Amino acid sequence: MSVYSEIRPEIKSLSRLCVENSRIDPELYTRFDVKRGLRDLNGKGVLTGLTNISEIVSTKNVDGKSVPCEGKLYFRGYDVEELIRRQPKEDNFGYERIAYLLLFGDYPDGQQLTEFCSLLSFYRTLPTSFVRDIIMKAPSGDMMNTLARSVLTLYSYDEDAEDISIPNVLRQCMQLIALFPLLSVYGYQAYRHYHDGQSLFIHQPDPALSTAENILRILRPDCQYTALEAKVLDIALILHADHGGGNNSTFTTHVVTSSGTDTYSSIAAALGSLKGPKHGGANIKVVQMFEDIKSHVKDWNDDDEISAYLLKLLHKEAFDKSGLIYGMGHAVYSISDPRAKTMASFVEGLSSEKGRTAEYRLYQNVERLAVEAIAKDRKIYKGVSANVDFYSGFIYSMLDLPMELYTPIFAISRIAGWSAHRIEELVGSGKIIRPSYKAVQEHREFE
Repeated sequence: MSVYSEIRPEIKSLSRLCVENSRIDPELYTRFDVKRGLRDLNGKGVLTGLTNISEIVSTKNVDGKSVPCEGKLYFRGYDVEELIRRQPKEDNFGYERIAYLLLFGDYPDGQQLTEFCSLLSFYRTLPTSFVRDIIMKAPSGDMMNTLARSVLTLYSYDEDAEDISIPNVLRQCMQLIALFPLLSVYGYQAYRHYHDGQSLFIHQPDPALSTAENILRILRPDCQYTALEAKVLDIALILHADHGGGNNSTFTTHVVTSSGTDTYSSIAAALGSLKGPKHGGANIKVVQMFEDIKSHVKDWNDDDEISAYLLKLLHKEAFDKSGLIYGMGHAVYSISDPRAKTMASFVEGLSSEKGRTAEYRLYQNVERLAVEAIAKDRKIYKGVSANVDFYSGFIYSMLDLPMELYTPIFAISRIAGWSAHRIEELVGSGKIIRPSYKAVQEHREFE
């Protein structure tokens, strides 16, 4: 270990003082009714603000009482599941449509989509020598750190970096939406070259392709991908584009934006939040957990054997001994997570194309049996179901996406939502904005 990274004995001694003098009596949070983060003591989201960008629905009112219902996610009032159903079958520009909707509040027609995509293509070019001078130098072992550093460095190339007028912020946000795939994939290519000794290749994006298609194009040595691969990745990008205003990284965007700081600082802060394993890194834990399941469960179709392993997980006797079945349960959804339902509908076809149907059946078995195991073993105040992370990691592995890019893919998608929320915060400046946001828009139907 280098001297720079070494923890000296003096630091160890001083750290004990930090622990001794940084504790707060948990009882005080109850006495003063203070929420720890964005959840109350029962894990329920805390209502602390308003947004028109997106809304999560997990309960309905029956005879004056709030009862769980099938989960729904709305973007600008539109049901996300319906948005995906209405997308043309052979069209992989669904994410671009959703980015337009989140930013501007209306679903684009053909001409608006064409003009929007042309503008994104125009911005999908990094400054001269940026790849060589920034991305290739001191590559990090974590792609989220690489992405955040690249975003902060782009500040130096922007002559109007501090201007927070809406036209300038929109320009910056659209540039970041366009550039996130390049920054993420090029950062990974540099990492695998300098750390793993692999061949280095940098492919240029194709202006005629969608975001999903370009990710696969610039990542793969031969630039080749199938129509189904691009479609499934496009759907994954749509489902991660936003998720209410109360998730950690979106809240971070609102809070940092409210200080009046620049776009690059605000988005870099959101990236730091998303990097956390309790937010953007959860699907990695699901994939790692399933690798452990596959190595310990001999018969993937034996309910008893699978259930026995799941109980070991819950009893902290297997995998990472956390007591969790990763990918199961959500802080808001109980009966179902609409994103997980949509992803599951595309997994079967992709697993068939990739020759991994047996593994897909294992995922189905674990999802079904985990609900029963958790209900029997835990006292829970609401139902439990698979969340979006349950299938997303499996999808990414079938797309041959390296695990180092799982969370950056999340960021490539969520930058659209962060951008919309930053603009919403700036437009509403002067109002008191507080951290889980409640959506105020009416639900909308397609004309």
